[in-house]
Amino acid sequence: MTIDPDQCQTMTDVRTGVDDVDRRIVALVAQRFGYMDAAARIKLDRATVRDEARKAEVKAKVDAAAVALGVDRALMARIYEDLIETSIAHEFVVFDETRG
Repeated sequence: MTIDPDQCQTMTDVRTGVDDVDRRIVALVAQRFGYMDAAARIKLDRATVRDEARKAEVKAKVDAAAVALGVDRALMARIYEDLIETSIAHEFVVFDETRG
């Protein structure tokens, strides 16, 4: 069981916590890509895979969450730019594979 960062007493505590968070981040990314698979299955038109309005909406929500949680906004913007673009590329592949 992972303890709160404020409760860490040793570097082992810190590393155990970081490893646990990293495992959860990977699991959440996998879940997010599952939603990309669902989007590729649901969308009827390949032209709707890239949705710049939705991309802007996601980035705005992430920015607001970063502000609320005191996380570096520029870091989150960089991470999410890559995550969103990779998600879109993945969705195109899945869309094409399921229709080809």
